[in-house]
Amino acid sequence: MLIYPQFNPVALQLGPLSVHWYGLTYLAAFGLFMLLGIQRLKHQPYASLQGPQAWSRRDVEDILFYGVLGVVLGGRLGYCFFYKPLHYLSHPLEILQIWTGGMSFHGGLLGVIVALVWFARAHHRPWLQVTDFVAPCVPTGLAAGRVGNFINGELWGRFSPPDLPWGMVFPQSGSMLPRHPSQVYQMLLEGLLLFVVLWLYARKPRRLGEVSAAFLVGYGVLRFTAEYFREPDAFLGLLSMGMSMGQWLCVPMVLVGVLMWRWAQGQPLPGARAH
Repeated sequence: MLIYPQFNPVALQLGPLSVHWYGLTYLAAFGLFMLLGIQRLKHQPYASLQGPQAWSRRDVEDILFYGVLGVVLGGRLGYCFFYKPLHYLSHPLEILQIWTGGMSFHGGLLGVIVALVWFARAHHRPWLQVTDFVAPCVPTGLAAGRVGNFINGELWGRFSPPDLPWGMVFPQSGSMLPRHPSQVYQMLLEGLLLFVVLWLYARKPRRLGEVSAAFLVGYGVLRFTAEYFREPDAFLGLLSMGMSMGQWLCVPMVLVGVLMWRWAQGQPLPGARAH
């Protein structure tokens, strides 16, 4: 049985300025996106596009800018209205208090979708071509975020069997019984495993929308699975059918991914000749 090591959430103190580990994981996520985006430019169909439709490093930088706005605004609004709508409708000014914590992946995803629509319109590119470009570059950022959750000692797991070798006691949970380190599970599943699968899949030419669909289905299934090991939010508990809010939010995500996949099968492969 392991004991949570109680990390100091502050990585660096510069006078009155505190640099938190969680903030550094966000910076790491954005940096990883930039590095992977530059490598993604070498994949098809992006490497072969010419003229006004050609992709460049500047596009990656612009997508990162739009994406940061989408992640922060969407993630915060998603948490407020998916998880605590009555509280934040009664205290709307608290929505702006991002430093108090509270971000939602599914809200961040919706924010990024809106941001990528904005980018696609501004740069006159097909929206699904943009989302296909972005999808394989996202999971490493998700992994970095879960590392931040672990350092903060938050989002711990459900109780584990006493003999589980990696079962971990989180004293801040109010119990000294071992729990699943669900932050680590999510880092490995939704982060590293999803990244490897999507990156290898996206290296070959794919039909428009296929990579985006693979991301939606892959993340939805892996997150749904990980939620069985994660302690539900105390103020929500388990909802109908014994599922958590995170699981219910994954259901439409997977359904949309499946429908998008089926639609994509009717699209031509890049470089295929018309008959």
